[in-house]
Amino acid sequence: MPDIAPSCSPPALTAAIASGDPEAFARFYDAWFDRALAEARRCTGRDDEFCLDVVQDAMMRVIRFMRPLASEAAVYRWMRVVIRSCACDRLRADIRRRHRERHVAAKAPPAPAGTDVDRLAWLHEQLEHLDEPDVHLLIMRHRFGWTLHRIGTALGMSHSAVDRRLRRLMERLRRSAKEDFDGLSTL
Repeated sequence: MPDIAPSCSPPALTAAIASGDPEAFARFYDAWFDRALAEARRCTGRDDEFCLDVVQDAMMRVIRFMRPLASEAAVYRWMRVVIRSCACDRLRADIRRRHRERHVAAKAPPAPAGTDVDRLAWLHEQLEHLDEPDVHLLIMRHRFGWTLHRIGTALGMSHSAVDRRLRRLMERLRRSAKEDFDGLSTL
């Protein structure tokens, strides 16, 4: 079990979170992030991106539904249930999304010839304009398939810092693709 906060007992910290104290939640988040991510990985068997979404959902539930709990063991049990519940919700949503995508793909007309070639050329050009550390980050994640943990260890960064940087890079590429391909981006 993680040590929630050395200077704050579990009942005081959970009561502060329940009352809406952002500093208490920040301490809780710092103490629980790695444990929550590990639990999400363990119960879903999915990649880091999926598990980070589960952790985000769980932390949102902490903000909304935390109540004062008497001990670290009680917090651990509650968080385990919250994380597993969020994981189940995400898995169900993912199944529904895949079903919808298969249904839409079955009805969609074939893509025009040359589309993939054009998009790959565009992506190559975009990568040439990125800073070298950003390119290396994208290569580690998408070409080599490294986990956020492995990338963070290699670069001396936290999981969350790697995730934030990758999300910003991908969002920037998506926006640019949307502009260049008139909203037909599939990044």
